[in-house]
Amino acid sequence: MFFRRYVLGLLVWIIYRSLYATWKIEYFESEAFKESLQKREPLVLAFWHGDEIPLMSTSKRYRAAVLVSKSKDGEMMNTVIRLLGAKTARGSSSRSAVSGLKSLVRLVRQGYTASFAVDGPKGPIHVVKPGVFEVAHLIHGKVAAGSSWADRAWHFPKAWNKAFLPKPFARVHIHWLSPIDYFQNGQTPKDEGPALMLKNQLMQARAQAKLSLEKV
Repeated sequence: MFFRRYVLGLLVWIIYRSLYATWKIEYFESEAFKESLQKREPLVLAFWHGDEIPLMSTSKRYRAAVLVSKSKDGEMMNTVIRLLGAKTARGSSSRSAVSGLKSLVRLVRQGYTASFAVDGPKGPIHVVKPGVFEVAHLIHGKVAAGSSWADRAWHFPKAWNKAFLPKPFARVHIHWLSPIDYFQNGQTPKDEGPALMLKNQLMQARAQAKLSLEKV
């Protein structure tokens, strides 16, 4: 347990940090997104699980608070994410979900920004689960859809989330759309409408990230 949690976590952080230091990252943030961050409004950053690797580099920039599972791999990732500057809440999509979400909400109330892979932790890919809306509802906050892309990367097509890792000296573009209040019309976290709308927003953010790199 100690090796996986601390030693292996430290090694992964060193490798990731060394790669991240070579990337040329450009941020494309809507004015409403910038304003929300500036005012420290309650906010959830939503993204597909496959975008997680490059977005980990934004932990300090967005004062991220992340839900991390209590699995063996989660122990390692908890160390990595904390070393990158994020706060972590421990939980999962199973029996510890409630305690994990409550911990995440407490961190948001302390001024951190919730960061949420909406189709995690095990998919299916590109299916928005209710967790992101549960958090937004509890903090009375909005949800901002984001995505990332790189001009050159190692892709992992056999992984369920189709993750990718930008190569050394890659150009990485990160896009965030304007935050949306998904409950202004009386909708609930489990309604289909918000999930469909957020999926469309996430696909739009991914398309913008790819297109902006093609124009470089």
